[in-house]
Amino acid sequence: MGDKPKFLNVDDYLASVDPESRLILQAIRRLAKQAVPQAVECISYQIPALKLRRVFFYYAAFKKHIGIYPPVKGDSVLAQELLPYRGEKGNLQFMKNQPIPYSIIKKVIESLAKEYSE
Repeated sequence: MGDKPKFLNVDDYLASVDPESRLILQAIRRLAKQAVPQAVECISYQIPALKLRRVFFYYAAFKKHIGIYPPVKGDSVLAQELLPYRGEKGNLQFMKNQPIPYSIIKKVIESLAKEYSE
């Protein structure tokens, strides 16, 4: 029990992942800062997250994919665009062996920020 690392900040989390995942997560981090500059970075559920009034965006590295949470619900057009990336529970999975669609991820960040601030 208690073997899992406890991350104090996003930099700690990024240092713990493999180099390929780190590059992708760093790019997502930069996108998030551009898309929602007033958002505050934090660690929630032991993964990187962004919050305004509350946490609205999570991202994490897994063995074969990058995960993004929670599902987009407030933008039906974007939800359709995300169908190829949806996991079983609506979370997004971007496979590391395929090009990462950063422009879509930026839309997700913006949409979730808007959805969770209303």
